[in-house]
Amino acid sequence: MWEVMGIVNVTPDSFSDGGRWLDPAAAIAHGRQLAEEGAALVDVGGESTRPGAEPVPEDLERARTIPVVAGLSAAGITVSIDTTKLRVAEAALAAGAGYVNDVTAFRADPELAGLVADRRVPCCLMHMRGEPHTMQDAPRYGDVVDDVKAFLLERVEFAVSEGIREDRIRLDPGIGFGKTAEHNLTVLQRLPELVALGFPVLVGVSRKSFIGRLTGREDPAQRLPGTLAANVLALAAGASTFRVHDVREHVEALTVAAATLRGHA
Repeated sequence: MWEVMGIVNVTPDSFSDGGRWLDPAAAIAHGRQLAEEGAALVDVGGESTRPGAEPVPEDLERARTIPVVAGLSAAGITVSIDTTKLRVAEAALAAGAGYVNDVTAFRADPELAGLVADRRVPCCLMHMRGEPHTMQDAPRYGDVVDDVKAFLLERVEFAVSEGIREDRIRLDPGIGFGKTAEHNLTVLQRLPELVALGFPVLVGVSRKSFIGRLTGREDPAQRLPGTLAANVLALAAGASTFRVHDVREHVEALTVAAATLRGHA
């Protein structure tokens, strides 16, 4: 099975849609639209993680995200909170969120793992070299896929030691997070090695710069065809969750791809 995670960035500076959904009412309306288009869950984030992004104070991140989480949850939508901070996640779960997406895999705030365990919600652990402010400063690896696997397995071990059940853990190789375009392509090419770790794999390639580099599209909003291609190939490689800006197009493309891979409608 596969699912689409729709993106709602409640930020002024996200690389693709910064500022569009900063108003809570606009963000809630957009999240509802994504759910209507087929998103199984909606990922709400109040701190940009684009390359070079500066950290956001906890109080500001909470003010941006919690009204949106509450509004979407009240509409019966499964909400993921995209945060690295314990208190933000705590407030979001209290407001109805049912999933925690931490791009630092509990490194920024290790106590967040205990909260996830206590609340018995799914979580996603992502690989990132460094932090958003520095992650694209000449990233180097011995073998990028081996390094990603080792990192994720170590973070799984930590999560389990904090009480999180293995069946509530998803893994994200962190496309674009501390990786060159070549690194990203290698990770996607060897995605079955990550799937073989035995955890559902989330892929987040939507509108990212390596797609623009390959296609010549400088405007992130024009990178949908490349994003669709990458995600269809990721589905064939075994990925199960696709974090995207363009939900309807992905639901349709992945539905056809999945039926073709199965050999029946």
